[in-house]
Amino acid sequence: MEMREGIRRGEEVFEAAIKIHDRVRSNLGPAIVAAQAISDALKTGHKLLVFGNGGSAADAQHVAGELVGRFARQVEALGRPGDVALGISTSGESPNVVAALQTARAKGLKTVALTGRDGGSVGRAAEIHVNVPDQNTQRVQEVHMTLLHVMCEVIEEDANA
Repeated sequence: MEMREGIRRGEEVFEAAIKIHDRVRSNLGPAIVAAQAISDALKTGHKLLVFGNGGSAADAQHVAGELVGRFARQVEALGRPGDVALGISTSGESPNVVAALQTARAKGLKTVALTGRDGGSVGRAAEIHVNVPDQNTQRVQEVHMTLLHVMCEVIEEDANA
């Protein structure tokens, strides 16, 4: 594809996106009603269950991550003594992860931190600290993924033993 054709196609995509944004902006009522219903449920100790299929599953994970990351409510709402809380922080200094680990410990959960750099306050907040001692965020995240895959395989093998 030539540069000129690529730019033209990109402009068409942006134009279509702008049009649908404008169309939805003129009818925000249902979204606000939904947000209020979710807020009311969370304020009264109830859960939000989010799900989807394909790309929508990724969208569901995203919104759950936004809510859990910002408010650290997952542990508070779901954690019970005997559960394990696994907090992940590349920097080791994520305040919401520290708060969630502290909440988990107070509720009787076993706490695990998966961190980078020197582990920071996240590492200190957990009973079990798995650290990737490097400053490079990308390398830490790559090793985190490998460690999580190793953990998943060990868990799966143990479940099938």
